[in-house]
Amino acid sequence: MRKSFYLLSLSLILSGNCIYAQSKDPIVQGIIKEASENSQLKKLAQELTDGIGPRLVGTPQMKQANDWAVAKYQSWGISAKNEQWGEWRGWERGITHIDMVHPRVESLEGMQLAWSPSTSGKAVTGETIILAEVADSTAFKSWLPSVKGKFVMISMQQPTGRDDKNWEEFATKESIEKMKAERTKAGAEWRSRMNKTGLNTKDLVLALEKSGAVGIITSNWSAGFGVNKIFSAQSTKVPTVDVSLEDYGMLYRLTESGIKPKISIRADSKELGMVPTFNTIAEIKGTEKPEEYIILSAHFDSWDGGTGATDNATGTITMLEAMRILKKVYPNPKRTIIVGHWGSEEQGLNGSRAFVADHPEIVKNIQAVFNQDNGTGRIVDLSGQGFLHAYDYLNRWLSPVPNAIRSEIKTNFPGSPGGGGSDYASFVAAGAPAFNLSSLNWSYGTYTWHTNRDTYDKIVFDDVQSNAILTAILVYMASEDPEKASNEKSVLPINPRTGERTSWPTTRQPTRKGGVN
Repeated sequence: MRKSFYLLSLSLILSGNCIYAQSKDPIVQGIIKEASENSQLKKLAQELTDGIGPRLVGTPQMKQANDWAVAKYQSWGISAKNEQWGEWRGWERGITHIDMVHPRVESLEGMQLAWSPSTSGKAVTGETIILAEVADSTAFKSWLPSVKGKFVMISMQQPTGRDDKNWEEFATKESIEKMKAERTKAGAEWRSRMNKTGLNTKDLVLALEKSGAVGIITSNWSAGFGVNKIFSAQSTKVPTVDVSLEDYGMLYRLTESGIKPKISIRADSKELGMVPTFNTIAEIKGTEKPEEYIILSAHFDSWDGGTGATDNATGTITMLEAMRILKKVYPNPKRTIIVGHWGSEEQGLNGSRAFVADHPEIVKNIQAVFNQDNGTGRIVDLSGQGFLHAYDYLNRWLSPVPNAIRSEIKTNFPGSPGGGGSDYASFVAAGAPAFNLSSLNWSYGTYTWHTNRDTYDKIVFDDVQSNAILTAILVYMASEDPEKASNEKSVLPINPRTGERTSWPTTRQPTRKGGVN
């Protein structure tokens, strides 16, 4: 090891966090020091994902998370409350057992979908049958009686369980092209099979259960090793389970070959009636301009295939940690700082839309909203969301951010207003300067977004720590700014497809009573 390198390494160790040491502002330095030396991120993530688990709207775990966050904020001396915005169909997941019992015994990997009917503590056994290839909707109706007493498989059989990167690394050019062609053909043929029933997916499932099917089997593969998307059931009387690509493919091939496999499913769950749903709101009151607001934003709910780690426990703990740090090093902000942990984002931004509708007095006086949602990666993209002067104030607020963080952020001004996708859009539609802190991918779309693998071990804590530092500094700078941030909108471009000028997104009302069929 060269002496100069040794001395540099030693200085990095002794200075602790000199990689971030840039601004001489004592508050900025305090934010970096607290985030780096006393991080609570791992503890927060473990309590939220492992301890409480997934946070499906309407479940006891969602309310447990709301109460946990309130208690956490109060322990830091921050005022917090749960604010009801609506009600949702209450449901609680139970044990799921999926076993093949013929031609041999084998436990299968899979789970009951959200809001699926229960098997009422019993195992249901039956043969599997594949959704038939029929000529038209009339032929489909003639086929329907054959599903009585059977589990109906309504997903296509995937031709490969390897992700494309694996194929690209090892396959010949001819082999990968052949696989992709087969997959494209299989997908088109399955869509045609579904279309020939004359029904959409929901009506198809209802027709199957009305005809005596004892359950529905899906396999919503997410194009990666061992990963499935887990959403909600369409059935109202019989259980719907999602099965891994590997086990689904085995059942499909056995069924197709005429062996007539039998499976046994026990899917326990509880219907809890309509239950209240909440946003968790915490606040540090402003001292000079208390009626102007900076909002930290992250949705709290998740789907429940995994434990909602990167969607959106990472955004949640970023905002929790930023608020904790600000309370410690910047306890008397000039403007009021609010954090919103929104409910039911996954079903249509319902919690944040409700907040916007219920608090016009706050929305009209927002200095800025900072939202984080899309995964565990460090923030690398910031758009002005169509606000004409966002370039001026966002660049001012970014200026003291350590270069190691700021240099990776690509900005786009004035940008275009987001119409959906995450909770910042609820505020943008209302004309409030709201910005999405968009992060590095980390294979989010394939491996963790709404999947059975979205768990604690997928969190990259160095990146989340960077995000907490960035968020806290942006909030501090926005609070101290002597100027009120402009919400003047830019003139949006002509849509080349329609030939008309793009319009600003309009506010939409939340679904306040959800989950009912």
